Amino acid sequence: MNEERGSFGSRLGFILVSAGCAIGIGNVWKFPYVAGANGGAVFVLFYLVFLVLMGIPVMTMELAIGRASGKTVVRGYQKLQKKGQHWHIHGWLCMLGCYLLMMYYTTVSGWMVDYFFKFASGQFSRIDPENVGDVFTSMLADPEEMGIFMALTVIFGFGVLSLGVADGLERVNKIMMIGLLALIIVLAGHSLTLSNAAEGVKFYLLPDWNRAMEVGIGKVISAAMNQAFFTLSLGIGAIEIFGSYMSKDHTLTGEAVRICALDTFVALIAGLIIFPACFSFNVEPGQGPSLIFITLPRVFMNMNMGRIWGTLFFVFMTFASFSTVTAVFENLVAFLSDNFGWSRGKSILVNGAFILIASIPCVLGYNVWSDLHIIGARDVLDSEDFIVSNLLLPGGSLIFLLFCTTKFGWGFDKYLAETNTGSGRQMPAFLKNYFKFVLPILILIILIQGLIP
Repeated sequence: MNEERGSFGSRLGFILVSAGCAIGIGNVWKFPYVAGANGGAVFVLFYLVFLVLMGIPVMTMELAIGRASGKTVVRGYQKLQKKGQHWHIHGWLCMLGCYLLMMYYTTVSGWMVDYFFKFASGQFSRIDPENVGDVFTSMLADPEEMGIFMALTVIFGFGVLSLGVADGLERVNKIMMIGLLALIIVLAGHSLTLSNAAEGVKFYLLPDWNRAMEVGIGKVISAAMNQAFFTLSLGIGAIEIFGSYMSKDHTLTGEAVRICALDTFVALIAGLIIFPACFSFNVEPGQGPSLIFITLPRVFMNMNMGRIWGTLFFVFMTFASFSTVTAVFENLVAFLSDNFGWSRGKSILVNGAFILIASIPCVLGYNVWSDLHIIGARDVLDSEDFIVSNLLLPGGSLIFLLFCTTKFGWGFDKYLAETNTGSGRQMPAFLKNYFKFVLPILILIILIQGLIP
């Protein structure tokens, strides 16, 4: 193994960093509102089914390519593909996806830090609950404010990586993930004590098929399939890198199940924070992105000790977003070291400078460049997100799948042997036909759906 790239100091570190990569704003921001808009508990049920049917298999494939090659994604493909093949071209698209993701994710992560400071310093205590929406609007209108918090995220993120894989990435993510899990349980416990909380829990966890029929069962299934797929950030090699740092001691199926279980736990418990609070304060739970920045701050302001609960919530959101930022940054750093033979220090400096500059369009997209529409009527952030979420994630997952299951790529037998190396849960060989013929169709459906306006 390349000493310059380092490796994890412990198995727990690997699981927490990999889960941290998967656990992002989508779990806490997107999951509750998509569940709310799609009838609650029936959506959650289908979400769990698709996580097992799609998420875990594709995750084992990314991890298998990483562990079998010991390289980042381009070099990984080059090592495993047959002579004269060109699967590694997809590796370059993966890295494009990771760069694009960080060009807008750093801004959204900065929003979380900004709101943490606003709650902690008591700014929300000084305004009327009805004017909470103005706080979000004025933040978006101020490129300086957003730029500072975006830059803090980038500088601190690469600063963590400068300490190395085990001493930086692993140690900081361990602290953040343990803090995140503790915070989410405390916040959910508090939400469950609110008046009318039981109604929120019922909406969220007791399946009501009539409500699902009203939304349209096809729409609910489709939304669950999408959320289960996108929650794990599969398809752009963001998870593959952590396979390259793994030992052969444990099977990949077992590790993928643990990562998915942690990811799902955070998403489900986030719902237990949000739904009881929404029902206690008569707030519509299917409200979309404004739920986090307008609705929930209003709810916290109406609570006893709301300043403390709001501060804790945005600490939790900062941890959730920053764990993804550091994990994907690690991918970028290792990528340049692997492909160009650069030292870790040089790779961190070049990547840091590039991401700082490349994140500016997203910051300006809400104010100075608010008239700029790149894809259709989408602004900068939505355009970048569309390319990553609707094209590169499902398209990339399909390529990983075909590489691991067809004779034109690495092949199912080699994938299965790598996945089942070590102690723990085995991937059954009888799933071969499901992986080869059914799973590609499911991913194709998601890809096509994402391209239909």
